[in-house]
Amino acid sequence: MYILHIYKDYHPILGGIENHIRTLAEAQVKRGHSVSVLVTSLDGRTRIEALNGVRVIFAGRLASVASTPLSLALITRLVGERPDIAHLHYPYPPGDLAQSFFGKSRATVITYHSDIVRQKGLLRFYAPLLRRSLARANRIIATSPRYVETSPFLAPHAAKCAIVPYGIETAPFESADAARVATIKTQHPGPLILFVGQLRYYKGVEYLIRAMSQVNARALIIGSETTTRLDELRALAHTLGVTDRVVFLGEQNADLPAFYQACEVFVLPSVERSEAFGIVQLEAMTAGRPVISTEVGTGTSWINQHEVTGLVVPPRDDLALAQALNRLLADDTLRTRLGAAGRARVLSQFTTTHMLEGVEAVYESVIR
Repeated sequence: MYILHIYKDYHPILGGIENHIRTLAEAQVKRGHSVSVLVTSLDGRTRIEALNGVRVIFAGRLASVASTPLSLALITRLVGERPDIAHLHYPYPPGDLAQSFFGKSRATVITYHSDIVRQKGLLRFYAPLLRRSLARANRIIATSPRYVETSPFLAPHAAKCAIVPYGIETAPFESADAARVATIKTQHPGPLILFVGQLRYYKGVEYLIRAMSQVNARALIIGSETTTRLDELRALAHTLGVTDRVVFLGEQNADLPAFYQACEVFVLPSVERSEAFGIVQLEAMTAGRPVISTEVGTGTSWINQHEVTGLVVPPRDDLALAQALNRLLADDTLRTRLGAAGRARVLSQFTTTHMLEGVEAVYESVIR
């Protein structure tokens, strides 16, 4: 089967969707499929590279508008492709437009990663095309049933949606170097609370910082963002007098398994629907750590089940977040029970193998 993935960026660009496409594409090659990825380049040049068996077409980029790369070369390259499956990764309106008017695939599958949340002006113009594309797609992949229920675009097409959650390779997170874990605990004494993710507006890190004024522990914040955003968060910690309880560690990709093992509780305090899933929750749960997440009407509170694998609190509520943190930090037995249930949930539903088999089943159904 010839599969063509269409999106705006690909490895080495770092991002949840980019990593997801790379995982899918490389695994599909290993399963014997011919796989190409059509994305935009970071400049005006068009080039084709072979990356781990995946043919990647980097189409020359003209400009970017509202974080959306524009590329005429993407259209001309798409015209020359004849895939069995065109797999669109939404949201990327130019890719959707190109496939709708110029695509020549046997079937079209859309993975609906997230609603457009922040670019409301763009959405006003794009919404009619999006509805048309969803109606014409052979199948829509959603990453959680909760997102289908709450998205105004997916809900009308619920019968066409297949639920295929993201999956992770669990082995790196099931154990970690004991010496490295011990070093982290020595460097950061006291109960440890962990956040992992880009420090973007929808992550709600400021509410974790506010909560720390009421929690006798240390919050380790792993991730990066613009200097301005980081300065804002540092200033907030200083204003609240919690600079000794909030530690910004930047990127720590190589050491992530050790940080998960070193912490007592993992927190994902998101405040917007832009947090559609929360893959980092799977990593923490695989490490046997209880999770505190927020109810933003997406997959985050479907993955982390309240009182089963962790606790779910209202968004933008630092008092509720502090109370949940204090409850877990004070109860070793509860943390152990929730952590064990979380690990079992990941291994039963959220591995890379589960994800690949789910996507493969969608492909086979539309080709038939």
